[in-house]
Amino acid sequence: MRGISRASLAELEQQLVPLTANAENAAALGDELFTVAGLLASQAALRRALTDPSRSADARSGLATALLNGRVSETTVSLVAAAAAARWSGPGDLTDAVEQLAAGAIIASADAQSRLDELEDELFRFGRVVASQPELRMALTNPFVPADAKRDLLTQLLAGKVTPEGLRLITQAAASPLGRSLDVSLENYAQLAARRRELLVAEVRVAVALTDQQRRRLAATLATAYGHQVLLNVVLDPRVTGGMTVRVGDELVDGSVATRLAEARRKLAS
Repeated sequence: MRGISRASLAELEQQLVPLTANAENAAALGDELFTVAGLLASQAALRRALTDPSRSADARSGLATALLNGRVSETTVSLVAAAAAARWSGPGDLTDAVEQLAAGAIIASADAQSRLDELEDELFRFGRVVASQPELRMALTNPFVPADAKRDLLTQLLAGKVTPEGLRLITQAAASPLGRSLDVSLENYAQLAARRRELLVAEVRVAVALTDQQRRRLAATLATAYGHQVLLNVVLDPRVTGGMTVRVGDELVDGSVATRLAEARRKLAS
């Protein structure tokens, strides 16, 4: 994914962060996004309609909302509508983006439960197992084997032996590959898990919620400062009377009005 599509996906990934702070919510969101990705993969006309640059962003967003309302959660509807409103280099990039958001949500669920390292290892190891067992590979990649049969097989093989998130992503890669090979899907999900493990997380405390534009600008500024992509965990804190405080690891960047006033009082008193 390049150019316009890459920028659109980056914005959506930032929107995903506050939606996946809770492990259970993140897992449910991931499941629904995978369902939407499957719908987009199977409906070429829908993909074209949702990415048609001759239609306004509001029209594309409205179409996505009308299609999904009542079928998935409001959170999923809102995120997919935002994806439809974004700009994409081609219709297929929208499907890829929704799939990546879905995997990201499942990975965030594992991270929230301190299972991220396990998940990454499971995805890599299962890829090696499939490569070394031709019969298993045939069963999981044969297009004539029903998806439900593949799910049942993976449940029998892996349930209780891998994390729930690992089983979910492995099953997705085998039973609903969205046009990719099993190997490529597993590698893609493993890379997403590895990327999240390497991300910096910034806790941002503000008195008033940030707009999407402010979130993007702050994330870009921090990424430049630290040389790493940064996920924003924004916390509304009434004690921050203006500005914001940002904590990255052990480093605190305090730009609140209250702190500046306190510093001014100390200077006046000295």
